[in-house]
This record gives sequence, structure tokens and C-alpha cells, in this order.
Amino acid sequence: MNPSEQVGLLAQPLTLRSGAILPNRLCKSAMSEALSTPDNRVSPGLLRLYSRWAMGGIGLNITGNVMVDRRALGEPGNVVVENPCDIQGLSEWARAAQGQGGAVWMQLNHPGKQAPKGLNLQTVSPSAVPFSPGLQRFFATPRALTDAEILDIVEHFAHAAAIAQQAGFDGVQIHGAHGYLVSQFLSPRHNLRDDAWGGDAPRRRRFVIEVYRAIRAATGKGFSVGIKLNSADFQRGGFDQTESLALMQALDAEGIDLLEVSGGTYESPKMSIGLDAAKSASTLAREAYFLDFAVNAKATVRAPLLVTGGFRTLAGMAQALATGGVDLIGLARPLAIEPDLPRRLFQGLDPQYRTPARVTTGVAALDKLAIMEIAFYARQLRRMAAGKEPLPTESPLKAGLVAAWQSGWKGWQSRRQRA
Repeated sequence: MNPSEQVGLLAQPLTLRSGAILPNRLCKSAMSEALSTPDNRVSPGLLRLYSRWAMGGIGLNITGNVMVDRRALGEPGNVVVENPCDIQGLSEWARAAQGQGGAVWMQLNHPGKQAPKGLNLQTVSPSAVPFSPGLQRFFATPRALTDAEILDIVEHFAHAAAIAQQAGFDGVQIHGAHGYLVSQFLSPRHNLRDDAWGGDAPRRRRFVIEVYRAIRAATGKGFSVGIKLNSADFQRGGFDQTESLALMQALDAEGIDLLEVSGGTYESPKMSIGLDAAKSASTLAREAYFLDFAVNAKATVRAPLLVTGGFRTLAGMAQALATGGVDLIGLARPLAIEPDLPRRLFQGLDPQYRTPARVTTGVAALDKLAIMEIAFYARQLRRMAAGKEPLPTESPLKAGLVAAWQSGWKGWQSRRQRA
């Protein structure tokens, strides 16, 4: 396949079940920006950042974590959508991200127990299951949710989606991956309930199905609704590929517009550090971390599939689309260091910067934690939010230390604001 044919694949529009038409096959997948105001509203920095990505030519811009409940932040600096009074700021955010004709979706999330100690008054989860020993110093053991609280969270998702629609967003994405609340409900490792919300795979799926139905009822068929799911949690006793495929089929039957495939949790962070060294050379050469699973899934679902993780070259992206198992190419870290990347790709050029398989600081204890990987790229987002260029060659240790200080400061501001 020559470069012209490769560009042609990436430049094709995609029509979703909602009737929305995405102008090309490139998607900026969600990255948590942590750039809200101290009271968790849209900041000028978010407008600058998303305008920058829009100018780069991306077809679908998916925001980072937007929390549906002010009592349940995932990290300092999350935007929270609960109040229609925030529509003006949200509308400005939507317009900034749509600036060059692309679409923008708001990613909706609830952290469950995956929130740093002290950030919220309490943490909740389907069951009172603590994190693995290595993370217990960072995350508290949660309290199990009651049935009434679960139904209330479902309504929070629907309410936030309705506000996003009113503000001009083209759709929403449910965050059902990476160990947050939806993922906790799905996992037999974290969901030990034996009631209507757990006990077997169909009941563990009930929460996310109810969230989807509530969002659809609140927004209508013409509004796009997608979900980000793990192909697997990569944890012993966790959510696996068999259950993931069954969930995708169930959501497909419900009429969902887009399924994004990812993988891992904070305890097993495949979403941040990619594949194990044990993966085959052929898989690495193909670039997409979760392509094999997506190709198998595509044979059983009609909804378009978005695959994120590992794409680094024009040829790799085009090859994935050519398999027929992928409909959209998800880019995250490459766009954190090269926001104009879509324009380069449409010119038949590879990325200017080679995104490393893993960012390392040289400090072994830190490099074991996915949080340092996240911190480096979050630092680049903050630079763009401030109107600066990203620094792909910045010291990861410096970026991590600065990010830790900023996170602590934002956390103090957030707690003070809500006191």
C-alpha cells in the first residue's frame, strides 16, 4: 500500500448509527487533563488545549475524565458536570474542540474507589475490596454502594449527558475501562455482590447497561453515545476477553454508536505502558496493542470499533484500518507531544517524534508506577493549555516532580473549595 492509499484510508468519513458523520478516521482518545478551575469548571486552559487539537485536523475529539458527581472526583482538576448553570463554559469548550469541523464527545466517568486518599470525603465501589498492597497507601478501602446509591449514580450519568447535549457536544463516551467505577462493576475481582448488580456476568453488566439506557433516554437517538471498554483487566480473577466480548455484543444490541477497545487498570496498567516485552515481534510491528481482540470482536458486532494504544506510523494506522477490524484510529500520547500530527499524516508523513514505548525516570521505584508515565504526558498538556509548545525531550523525572507538586496544589484547592 503506497502513502497515497494509506492517506485515503485515514481520510474517509465515518457515519455512525446516530446519523453523525465523522470527517476522518482519526480520534483523539481521552487523556485526563486535570485542568479545571478550582471549583471544577471549564478553564481557559482547556479551551486553548482543545482548540490546538482541533486545528491539528482530528476527526473526533474525546475529552478526558469529566466527573458526573462533585462528591466523587478521580483526581484534582477534574471538570464536573452536574449543574445546567455551567452550560456557557461547556459550550465554549465544545466550540473550541469543533473549530475545524471535527466532532467532540465528552467522556463521562465516576471513579468509584479509584480516587486518591483524602480527595473525597469517602470512596465507594460495588464491594468493599481494597487495592493491591502496593497501591493501598494511595487509595483507601471503599465502602460498598447501596442499591439506592447505584440508581442515583445512573441518574447522574444521564443528567450529565443531557447537559453535554445542551452545551453543544456531539456525543458522550462512557468510561468503562481502566479500573474506574463501571470497570469495577464489571470485574469479578472487584464486584463481589450477590444481588441484582453482581454475582454473575449478566448481573455485573447490568450497571453499565442501565447507564447506557438512561443516557439514551435523556438525549435521544440523534445524539452519539459510545463507551471505552477493557479488552481485559490483565488481573488474575478480573474482567477477561470472554466477558468483554459478551458485553460488547450486549451494548451493540442496545444500539451503541461506538465501541473503544483498551485494556488494563491502575493495578495492571496496560493502557499506559503498552505491551509486555513477551509480546511477539509481529504484534509489536503491527503497532496496535489490542488489534487482535478488535478483529475478533468485529466479526460479531455491527457498531464501529475504535482502537487506542500503540499506533506510531502512517503505515501502521492504515494497515489496521485495512484489516476491517478497526473503524477509527485512537491517538493519545502522540497528540500530547505533537498536536498537529493529523495534518502530517494527511500529507503522507510519519510523526515527527517517536513516542517511546515507555517513559522512564531512571528511578526504579517510580518507574514501576503507571502514574509517572501519566505525569509526563499530563505535563505536556499543561504546557499547551498555557499557550506553549510541548517538550517531547523534557526530563521525565522533572515532569513527574512538577506534576506531583501541581497535583498536590490542585488537590488542596479542591478540598478548600468544597469545605
